Amino acid sequence: MTHNVHPYVFRLGINRDWRSRWFHRTSYAQFLKEDTLLREWLMKKLKNYMVESIEIERSAREFRLTIRTPRPGLLIGRGGEGIERLKKEILKKARELSASLGSPNFSFKIAVEEVRNPEANASVVARLIVQDLERRIRFRRILKQHVAKMMSARSVEGARILLKGRLDGSEMGRREWIREGKIPLQTLRANIDFARDTAHLPYGTIGVKVWIYKGEIFGENQKPTNSK
Repeated sequence: MTHNVHPYVFRLGINRDWRSRWFHRTSYAQFLKEDTLLREWLMKKLKNYMVESIEIERSAREFRLTIRTPRPGLLIGRGGEGIERLKKEILKKARELSASLGSPNFSFKIAVEEVRNPEANASVVARLIVQDLERRIRFRRILKQHVAKMMSARSVEGARILLKGRLDGSEMGRREWIREGKIPLQTLRANIDFARDTAHLPYGTIGVKVWIYKGEIFGENQKPTNSK
């Protein structure tokens, strides 16, 4: 029997890296819970900034947080005001989750990286689709517009969008999808970006899934290949 596998998890250690990078023999479960809760809180807080991913690195005396977004200027703010305010809020939340982060000898660092090509990023596209759905734009128009934008990106060879729920407020839930190009989900060397999000509407929620295929990776130091 077949079953669904998350495309990111399926390729961990092959052409994907872990988004939490640390190792601890005795506090593994505690650190994993802290990372999960902190990441969920941040994704909800920064949803308007189109955050692509949040990466966490730990060492004996340092906690480093990297936020990747196509809108770094809005997040950093004028003169760094926004990032300093965000750093205090994150540190306060992190201290609630872990007593070790309150130690004066423990270093907390935060970095913001820019997503150069948002049209080729599944997380950003999924968030844009959610915003369009919540503005009550017709779902078929959304599907056609966003798949066209994704395919116009230079690195993209294939794209797929799936919507599931009470589309346009219909009485019965259903799924609608659109695809252009190819999406080789079973090929481990395929560079596939995947994301899912949820649109909250007055008549219910609509699930959004986005797949983007960016060519194949044949070696650790080799960039993804594409035919364009």
